Amino acid sequence: MKRMPVIFAAHGSPMNALAKTPFTDALTALGERVPHPQAILVVSAHWETEGTKVLYNATPQTIHDFYGFPKALFDVQYPARGPLSLAQTTQKLIPGSELTEKWGLDHGTWSVLVHMFPKADIPVFQLSLDVHAPPEKHIEMGKHLRSLREQGVLILASGNIVHNLREIKWREPDSSTPWAVEFDAAIKQALEQRDEKSLAHIEKFGSAAEISVPTPEHYWPLLYAFGASDEKDRISYPYEGFEMGSLSMRTVMWDS
Repeated sequence: MKRMPVIFAAHGSPMNALAKTPFTDALTALGERVPHPQAILVVSAHWETEGTKVLYNATPQTIHDFYGFPKALFDVQYPARGPLSLAQTTQKLIPGSELTEKWGLDHGTWSVLVHMFPKADIPVFQLSLDVHAPPEKHIEMGKHLRSLREQGVLILASGNIVHNLREIKWREPDSSTPWAVEFDAAIKQALEQRDEKSLAHIEKFGSAAEISVPTPEHYWPLLYAFGASDEKDRISYPYEGFEMGSLSMRTVMWDS
């Protein structure tokens, strides 16, 4: 079985689930490019818990965890099955983690997968973000997941390197801001240098980091993807760009 890649996918606005743009076209192309997974494990910015949870549900619901959007978005369903045996395997890989049925597939998951794998015919499960874990622990948990790649599991982390909703420019969909460009470039360099310390301690990047990551939940998934990769992997960027000034849509893939 071919060793599966690791992907960090930006997701941005939930409306990307319905859109056809250069970004969503890149997700579609990425789904066609990667080897067919046996299952997909998603680490989404939108599932935060006390401790680490692994979704253990054979028929996970499609969660519409937002409000104020058109009905067409609430009508989206992603009826993928849940791989119970792989969920058990994953729980054993993460010290202190627990299985739970009390979640589903949130929009950080399905808004990406509707473009990558629109048939929803690949089993999908999620791993939560422990709100109390320091950045180093998120990287370490990613390392614990590496062996899943040898079992045909695509590890997909979903978030945004730059994610500041208060600074969004709604009328400028393709815009960027100097601080967002600066921080996004700094993280790209840290990824390429496999600079684990800088990725864990983004405060070293000063005000650009402070504005780009006002809360950590959209940044943390990148740390899982980085941890699940290793020095043998080639890094590439299926998409690079910004939305509405304050969202980096950089998508990263590690493939050996």
